[in-house]
Amino acid sequence: MAAGEVPTLTIGSALGVIADTHGQLRPEALTLLADCEAIVHLGDVGDEAILERLAAIAPLYVVRGNIDTQPWAERLPQTQDLVVNGRRLHLVHDIADFDTATTCEAVLHGHSHKPRNEWRDGRLLFNPGGAGRRRFRLPITLGKLWLDERGLRGAIIHLPL
Repeated sequence: MAAGEVPTLTIGSALGVIADTHGQLRPEALTLLADCEAIVHLGDVGDEAILERLAAIAPLYVVRGNIDTQPWAERLPQTQDLVVNGRRLHLVHDIADFDTATTCEAVLHGHSHKPRNEWRDGRLLFNPGGAGRRRFRLPITLGKLWLDERGLRGAIIHLPL
């Protein structure tokens, strides 16, 4: 794919959304993502092996998080646009780094570990929460998005721990 070209996907099932694994990929997360035709990881991966395991399930799209400072993470972009079933998604680790002038139907972000599935100003703001180590008293979660003739819908899924 040429530099600057936006990946375009057509999928018939859910898009898996995971973030903030911090070096820990739980077996429960792998089970919940197993039926996804594509997966996005929204940063703070923590270990390159996590990306290899997710990519073995489905095509994987990743952005770099603030803890992703190791040499392997240098190839990860800070932001990425993705078109899925004709809908433009913007991937960024920290929502504070999102440029509101960006054209997209959804902003997928991580960083806070706080799950979010909220429509604001005509855009879906979606944070799957943290799927790795527990932070404070926040739940361990990931997300799924469905992009079809019924629209753009998201769900936050609590990992059964």
